[in-house]
Amino acid sequence: MEKFALISVSDKTGIVEFAKSLLKFDYEILATGNTAKLLSQNKIPVKEVSDLTGFPEIFEGRVKTLHPKIFGGILFRRDNYEDKIQAKENHISPIDIVCVNLYPFVQTIHKANVRIDDVIENIDIGGPSLVRAAAKNYKYVSIITNPTQYDSFLQELEAGKISDSTREKLAVAAFSYTSNYDTHIANYLEKRFGLEKSYIRINEKLTKKLRYGENPHQSANIFGDFEEYFEVFHGKEISYNNILDLIAGVELCEELGENACTIIKHNNAAGAAVGISPLDAYLKALKCDPVSAFGGIVTFNHKVDLKTAEKLNEIFLEIVCASSFSEEAIQILKKKKDRRLVRKLKSITEEGLSIRTIPGGLLVQNKDLITLDKENLKVVTNRKPTEKELEDLTFAWIVAKHTKSNAIVFAKDKTTLGVGAGQMSRLDSSKIAYMKAKEHGLDLTDSVAASDAFFPFADGLLEIIKCGATAVIQPGGSVRDQEVIDAANQNNITMIFTGIRHFKH
Repeated sequence: MEKFALISVSDKTGIVEFAKSLLKFDYEILATGNTAKLLSQNKIPVKEVSDLTGFPEIFEGRVKTLHPKIFGGILFRRDNYEDKIQAKENHISPIDIVCVNLYPFVQTIHKANVRIDDVIENIDIGGPSLVRAAAKNYKYVSIITNPTQYDSFLQELEAGKISDSTREKLAVAAFSYTSNYDTHIANYLEKRFGLEKSYIRINEKLTKKLRYGENPHQSANIFGDFEEYFEVFHGKEISYNNILDLIAGVELCEELGENACTIIKHNNAAGAAVGISPLDAYLKALKCDPVSAFGGIVTFNHKVDLKTAEKLNEIFLEIVCASSFSEEAIQILKKKKDRRLVRKLKSITEEGLSIRTIPGGLLVQNKDLITLDKENLKVVTNRKPTEKELEDLTFAWIVAKHTKSNAIVFAKDKTTLGVGAGQMSRLDSSKIAYMKAKEHGLDLTDSVAASDAFFPFADGLLEIIKCGATAVIQPGGSVRDQEVIDAANQNNITMIFTGIRHFKH
């Protein structure tokens, strides 16, 4: 009886060599349209699917493999007596190898100004059906969906037999492949048609195994396209905690804007500043908390030059990240063998979802991407802010947004002077921020302060005033707002309500 290998691929990488190799094992090659044409051009004997089925491809190729002779050849059970009788009666030959990859739907939707008709035409129908059929019958059929599988498959075939474990792995990879494909289709059409999500679909490919997770006893992996955003080009392997801190730093840095620098420790800013140059920004950020900066992660918006690199080398840092580095800076920074150097390849500030696991499911929200509209800021005190105070208040507000709640941030000259993060009481956050500033010899006189949420009582504001701040920015919205406003007026400071809260848990 004839035995077939069915080949129908959109990604034709290595397919000619693969098909030639199959001929050595007495497989007859069965192929569709363009795949058959390519193989024929390379002098590989090939039978088109329409020749086997006796039915032509129709509707511009929309229907070509959906036929009992194709799916029967894939799905019949080789050790089932009734299946074998029916296969013989219906002239169905076994298809033992199915090599299929799908229309480039994902590549199509990423094209600029793509038309919906082009998107629809790149939704594969027969391909996923072939893949799933072969994967379902993995006991007898090998399903290959990726050119990276060709070599190992052929090596095993050369050894005499495809093992059960290999067919099982190929089947799982195949179902994962079609699942990912369907996820992209559903997500795209849902967004294109403006429909509300009824399911949350997460389907990302494993791209890297990490040494461990948050702690050494936890395993961890990276799934998805992290490497499209960051290139780690020097140092030790990046860790789970490194990645979390890196993202926290870059998100804050991007929102602060040109010539910003952030120093991150445990997802919070140990220092942040906007300067006249990367070096100036780093020196200003470092003075906020040089002790906590040790072992931290430093991010820049712009190119790191030689002078900045020399200063960075004065303390131990886990990561230095920038959009680019001068060649002289790279040579200096590489003197620290283990420290990671990371090049940011593109902005990470983009619309998306924030997802956390909960028992039985997921907790999902939109990312907190809202920014201040200066036109909507409400000065609620008698004293109005100066232009410089307004600039510093905006800066402090952004840092507070990216700091764990409860958050209090003191700033001056677009530089953090004290950060109180992650406390159960806003009053405690104020005291910690003051304590840190005092510890490092920083004067909070005439500084500004930001609070990520409203003051439930006046005591938190009074603590900030006692520290030396002359201007405060906060969301407002407490039932005791008037009490807080009165305290501000009695102490002749300015206070702005944003109407926006930035809890970060």
